[in-house]
Amino acid sequence: MDFPIVDLMDPGACYRYLVDLLHPDGLSCPRCHRSDGMGVQARHRAPVLDYRCTHCGRVFNAYTGTPLHGTRRPPAQWVLIFRGFAQGTPTAQLARELGCDRMHLLDLRHRFQERAAGAATQVGAIPGSETEADEMFQNAGEKRGPAPEPGRPAPTPGQQARGHGNFANDRPPVVGVVSRDTGAIVLEVVERTDQETLIAFVTEHTDDGATVYTDEWSGYARLSAEGRGHATVNHTPGQREWARDDDGDGIREVHDNTLEGLWAALRTFLRPFRGISKHYLHQYVAVFQWAYNKVGVAGMVRTLLGLPLSTPTAS
Repeated sequence: MDFPIVDLMDPGACYRYLVDLLHPDGLSCPRCHRSDGMGVQARHRAPVLDYRCTHCGRVFNAYTGTPLHGTRRPPAQWVLIFRGFAQGTPTAQLARELGCDRMHLLDLRHRFQERAAGAATQVGAIPGSETEADEMFQNAGEKRGPAPEPGRPAPTPGQQARGHGNFANDRPPVVGVVSRDTGAIVLEVVERTDQETLIAFVTEHTDDGATVYTDEWSGYARLSAEGRGHATVNHTPGQREWARDDDGDGIREVHDNTLEGLWAALRTFLRPFRGISKHYLHQYVAVFQWAYNKVGVAGMVRTLLGLPLSTPTAS
């Protein structure tokens, strides 16, 4: 059941929340950057006021020069939109609750999520002496493909191919590394899981000398030559093992169970969207990454706005 809540939000409180996010150092003139001498020019969109700078004459409001520049949505609606994007609320449900057009909201979602995805690509090596690396394959195809021939059912994305999926056969891989020391993760949607791709991803996002635990997929075979410790757990059917103790201390440290559990959480996050185009999958994965890394509500909204994080990426 959808609950219409936009009319229950306090406009003033939502406006102040957005101002604090967009202008953490305080609202100032976007031209001369002075915060004194701002006279109110117009109140017709209160609580979003138009100001005139008495120093340079520039007319502006809290949205001027920000990712919300030129928008006409009320502050309460913006807060609920960002809340829905951050929580992974399906676009159709969010559009019904806000009473707005679904396709326009979907376009808006893709624009803001692309900022989060862009920020995710800038994450470097995650700190930690022990890490895990693994990959999953998500069924995701073209949202508007050609109609099937008469009498033939529409193919399910990824069902045509066996073995490891790739972007071309509609089973795009998501590769990930997790630090056992901090719990921080880095995820990326890639074209394929060949050795060149996996080695480049793992070495970029792990520290030199770190031990990387993986399964026995050959794509990871060259990690030792790249300055990483490397131990593998056998996932071959009939010989399957979940964890192994190599150093005899009673702790079965050789496993990638952290990432196996994370893939279940990622699939749960993606499931309510009922099919995501492979061309936008990286955006939803990035939102999941930021949420998993505990950037907080304000950090998530700042990431969607393309603003620098004011909180650590992991705790």
